[in-house]
Amino acid sequence: MPPAKFTSYYGRPILKPPVWTWEIAAYLFTGGVAAGSSLLAAGGQLTGRAEVRRAGRFTALAAVTASAGLLVKDLGRPERFHHMLRVAKPTSPMSVGTWILTAYGPAAGLAAVAEAAPLLPTRGPLGVARRVLPPVGSAAGLAAAVAAPALGTYTAVLLADTAVPSWHEAYADLPFVFAGSALASGAGVGLLAVSPSEAGPARRLAVAGAGLELLGAHRVENRLGLLSEPYRTGRAGRLLRAGRALTVAGVAGALLGRRSRLVSAVSGAALLAASVATRFGVFHAGVASARDPKYTVVPQRARLDRRAAESDR
Repeated sequence: MPPAKFTSYYGRPILKPPVWTWEIAAYLFTGGVAAGSSLLAAGGQLTGRAEVRRAGRFTALAAVTASAGLLVKDLGRPERFHHMLRVAKPTSPMSVGTWILTAYGPAAGLAAVAEAAPLLPTRGPLGVARRVLPPVGSAAGLAAAVAAPALGTYTAVLLADTAVPSWHEAYADLPFVFAGSALASGAGVGLLAVSPSEAGPARRLAVAGAGLELLGAHRVENRLGLLSEPYRTGRAGRLLRAGRALTVAGVAGALLGRRSRLVSAVSGAALLAASVATRFGVFHAGVASARDPKYTVVPQRARLDRRAAESDR
């Protein structure tokens, strides 16, 4: 007899597709930009590059503010974010992420505010603030950099913790994709905002981020069997291929055009665009895998067959 063809009940999805909209995909991007920018700022701070430090701190504050706005918009009511702070649940990526964002935001904000210290008068109460803000900002900037890796990768854990097939199966690789994308986007900020002579930390960050992102993306697109398919096809496949091309172009421009302000800026824009494409590509791949029932049932049947074969040995 010919093998039975797979069908679901009236062809309907077995899993309910994620109800998240574009705000969450954008949140994945802005969180990565904030994390990468804080690491860039810390690199500038530790190497005495004020221009790099300043660009990283301001971008980190803008990105984390955008992240908070996108998250609140998705939650529907601002007080829901506050309600999530009533408990700390280590087994819940959402709870952990809320606390990471809460710890990171004030540190990034204080570090950015400290950049305004030179604009304050030298006497009176504001003169005291002028003297106190720089060391406080240095400590806050390093604190934000310490929290940045968690901020940049917890969203990957959040996606993998769902029942969405292509996200869940990629649990071992998505954090590397998101970490690399965060580093590359931070590098893009540096290349865009900083003169080429000061952009050394940004170029090194670009190389590290691109390597990590491309390796993780290759594994996601090739290691998961059938569940890799949504990452290679449809809208997600187009976005991820565009992201890969932009990442390679951005890193090449950063290294080869290190003396050109224009080439550095274009390379930075390419790295930021690559991060957008990667985050939205991963998001759409998961949604596609939840909508098609074969990505739920076929892997389940394969696992059952393997277990049956192992028990017969």
